[in-house]
Amino acid sequence: MDALLERLRAGLPAEALITDPDVTASYAHDMASFCDAGTPAAVVLPRSVEEVQHVMRTATALRVPVVPQGARTGLSGAANASDGCIVLSLVKMDRILEISPVDRIAVVEPGVVNATLSRAVGELGLYYPPDPSSWETCTIGGNIGTASGGLCCVKYGVTAEYVLGLEVVLADGRLLNTGRRTAKGVAGYDLTRLFVGSEGSLGIVVKAVLALRPRPPQQLVLAAEFPSAAAACDAVCRIMERGHTPSLLELMDRTTVRAVNAMASMGLPESTEALLLCAFDTPDPAADLAAVGELCKASGATEVVPADDVAESELLLQARRSALPALETVKSATMIDDVCVPRSRLGAMIEGTAAIAEKFGLTIGVCAHAGDGNTHPVVCFDHTDPDESRRARASFDEIMALGLELGGTITGEHGVGVLKKEWLARELGEVGLELQRGIKSAFDPLGLLNPGKLF
Repeated sequence: MDALLERLRAGLPAEALITDPDVTASYAHDMASFCDAGTPAAVVLPRSVEEVQHVMRTATALRVPVVPQGARTGLSGAANASDGCIVLSLVKMDRILEISPVDRIAVVEPGVVNATLSRAVGELGLYYPPDPSSWETCTIGGNIGTASGGLCCVKYGVTAEYVLGLEVVLADGRLLNTGRRTAKGVAGYDLTRLFVGSEGSLGIVVKAVLALRPRPPQQLVLAAEFPSAAAACDAVCRIMERGHTPSLLELMDRTTVRAVNAMASMGLPESTEALLLCAFDTPDPAADLAAVGELCKASGATEVVPADDVAESELLLQARRSALPALETVKSATMIDDVCVPRSRLGAMIEGTAAIAEKFGLTIGVCAHAGDGNTHPVVCFDHTDPDESRRARASFDEIMALGLELGGTITGEHGVGVLKKEWLARELGEVGLELQRGIKSAFDPLGLLNPGKLF
């Protein structure tokens, strides 16, 4: 330990190195439940690429594991510390280095907060679409690490589609540049895409070149109330089948609607079994919403209410963004699933989750990015009750199994981390797992980067 701290101090300013165990303990884990976390030897908050390189060279020389972190808003344990590790928190590397309206790119450090970047480019008439629910606090580096999504994915896609190039510090401290600044480029293997979603297991992202879009018009939102989740999912299928391209298509089940009302008194219709929110940012959103409203009615919607203006639309969106915090108030703890299925199987996924909740005697609320089939079943339980905690974990596993059975994936945007290691192996299969481990070994032969995650 003394040798590690001595070497780290030799290349870091004093304020960048934290060793007080009461402080380092606060960096031990992210927001996931049921994920073990170790005790870090030290926390480093670098402000430069050179400082990151120094940390990795020191770690390699002394064979010390390194756990990269952003804002620790993750939900899979991917940022959890391991015993004796260096926690490398990138939150102080928070500069927006460049915004180019001509090239439609932004160059940023990993600690830039998603909302900060979105507002900065918006002032120049540009748009950075990925918007996770935690966008006010999560960082671009963390978004890249988990390939995060958000509410607008149905139209604009996920983080991976906006990362053009990266600057990465490898495990041995070497600096790697991947990708490009150009609109097109196919030179060599796509290493940039490989790093997106790798959860810090292949290298430390210290700079990113991000694609931007022109800022779209303000969106308008429609809310549709349904007598069943199946009817709401039928409406989702009709909307997509007819060729509509909403900027948002979100679903909240009855449990979620009631939790949001209880927490924020938002006046959502508690009589509903499922609430569907649909938005358009087209030149004539009112016409698009009218067309979608008719499809909702054809699927059995009992009430269809288009927002009259942007303010009313934002109120509805705030209700959706409040879904996870609201469900966290139902019991003392939550486990948040992140299962993505084909849109055509969305109804089966939600109905199956309800059956699992009944089987285990638990409250499980579902909110979903319905337009891309990404469901977030939230298991609510009392963490002080051993039996209820056991049932919560068992229900989580059954939900994962259901997703794979329906042709889906174990994670659409939250990542694997510690929580889903077993399930990743099941999804990939023996050959896929072997190849992925081989890639990890090529980039990190000593296994120092975020050990114990993914595999």
